Amino acid sequence: MNDLPPDVSRLRVLETWLQITLARVREQIAVAEQCAAQKERAIPPPPPDWVIQVSIGGEGQPIAVHVGGCRSAGRRARPVSRDQAMHAVTEGVEPCALCRPDTELGLL
Repeated sequence: MNDLPPDVSRLRVLETWLQITLARVREQIAVAEQCAAQKERAIPPPPPDWVIQVSIGGEGQPIAVHVGGCRSAGRRARPVSRDQAMHAVTEGVEPCALCRPDTELGLL
């Protein structure tokens, strides 16, 4: 049993309506994809596990070791590995008094 009209004129009307509807659906898909992409970009990446705060200037000498996410590290913090953080503390770079990376690293 056929549920479509038998004449060409009504079939053309249905065809036009379906094309318009499909175009609207595709537009809405594009909008939804843009929203999803914006939400993904809006989520900040997790902080690194360890950072070294460097001095102002061209040399960027290490001045403190911090646990990742420590707010006192400031903008001059560079992510480092656990081994690099341990090496820096054992070589005399000051551990942050607030986040206590030396304790987190098991050095105390």
